[in-house]
Formats: sequence, C-alpha cells, structure tokens
Amino acid sequence: MARDVIITCAVTGSADTVGKHPAIPVTPEEIATSAIEAAKAGAAIVHIHVRDPKTGRQSMELAHYREVVDRIRASDVDVVINLTTGPGARFMPSAADPNVNAERRMATPLERVRHVLELRPEICTLDLATMNFGESAFMNTPQHLREMARLIREAGVTPELEVFDTGQVRLAHQLIAEGVLATPCMIQLCLGIAYGAPATPEAMILMRNMLPQPCVWAGFGISRMEFPMVAQAVILGGHVRVGLEDNLYIDQGVFAPSNAALVERAATIVAALGERVATPAVARKILNLRGPAAKAA
Repeated sequence: MARDVIITCAVTGSADTVGKHPAIPVTPEEIATSAIEAAKAGAAIVHIHVRDPKTGRQSMELAHYREVVDRIRASDVDVVINLTTGPGARFMPSAADPNVNAERRMATPLERVRHVLELRPEICTLDLATMNFGESAFMNTPQHLREMARLIREAGVTPELEVFDTGQVRLAHQLIAEGVLATPCMIQLCLGIAYGAPATPEAMILMRNMLPQPCVWAGFGISRMEFPMVAQAVILGGHVRVGLEDNLYIDQGVFAPSNAALVERAATIVAALGERVATPAVARKILNLRGPAAKAA
C-alpha cells in the first residue's frame, strides 16, 4: 500500500548564494512567489528564511517575514508555512578579543522567535545544533533551546527539530525526557553540511535508528546529494526536503530554474518508488498540526 510522503521546499535559506544563481529569491515578493510555485508543484510545506532586499544577506526583520507570510496566506494556494528560527545564533570570535562576536550580533531566544509569536505559522524550526558551521560556530545552547521551545509551544506552533549529527539526536531525547519537547515530535535530519553528518545512506540509517519514538522524520542532503537523499529517505520510511536553500542544481552543471523544478523532481522520485506525494491536508494529519493559522492582527 502506498505511503504519503511530505515534500518540504526550503525556498531561499540565508547562505551566500545570491549572485551565484540567477533564481535565488531575495525580496519578500520573490520569496512568497517562489513558495507558492513550489506548493503548486507538490510541496506540502514551505520553509521560509528572509533576506535583506538591498544586500541579499540574511535578515531577521519582522516586516519581511510578515510580507512573505501575508502574501502566501492571501494566495489561493494551500500550503503549510514553516518559519526558520536559525538566524541570530552565529558566533565568530574576534581575533583581538575572543569574547567579541566578529560576525554579527547574537540574538536572545525571544528575539529569535519574535516573528513566530507574531505570525503564528503552523511550524517553525528549532535547531538543536551547536557546531562549527563554515568558519563560524552555530550556537544553540540547551538553556536557549528550552526557552525557545517554551515560547514556541505557548504560541501553538509545532517545532521541527533540525539535527545535523548524532549528538543532537541525543539532545532531543534529553529535552523530551525533561518535558521541554512533546512527542510525537517532528525531526529533520540535515545531512552533508560541513562538520556535520555526511549525506550517506549509512549516516541517515544511523540517525534514523537513534530517533526518539514516536516521531515523524524527514531527511535531506545538500548539493549533489539532494536527490539521492530524497530516494534514501523515502526508502527508509521518512519524508523529504528539497529547495534552493540546499542545492542550486537540477542536473550536473545545470542550474535548477526554480524551486518548483526541484519539487517536481522530488515528486517524480517519490512516485517512482511507489509512494504518493502528500497534500497539505494529509501533511497536517500526519504531523497533527492545528490547521492554517489566522493572519496576524
């Protein structure tokens, strides 16, 4: 019997990809339009970062999030909105004073979830990773995670736990044991990021086998491993993620023309493996979501 597989589209991310690919969405209108196109192509969930429209760099500006969310909600397309809470956690020690962040200001737990509290998406990410991330450190201490999880829970939003290596899966177990996180939880295995777990079948199997139960899990690989990890996650009983945040190419040396094209390729893989692409309504049942959020007042 065919299984319903949820496809998430990670629309833009916050990496330095603007200028490296002609189709990276930058403005709130571009991000919303790309998310809507991805939903029409088969994505049940769209994962949203925002960027500074002038520089293309990552942003935490509430107005940008609000415009993206309002545009998606005002469209005639049904899709589950998943907002990131990742920005505000990068630390690069200054060479002159290692106590000073040379990269950008770290944000408080409340600042990192402010847009979630205001806009009430159905899902937001909660990164359990403290790790080297490129040349800086990605800092998510247990104390900050407990506070962010509390605020997210009180807002009625479902956290998607993003884990990049096995130790972070163990942290998920600990936070569940403390009652900070509820089960069944939603977990995303993020593979292939530098200094995290590799995007290999062995790593995905190991991390899947360590997951707290009950849970609903998905997995993805970055760059050229995006589509192999789609197939691997489907075979192992998980859900999938694609998008220009994770991978710029549709084939070797060929830029993906859009997020929708990456979603269509993922949908083809899901169908070829004998499974069904989940609709947003089905995804809500699988994830026990509350349903589409009302527009922010």
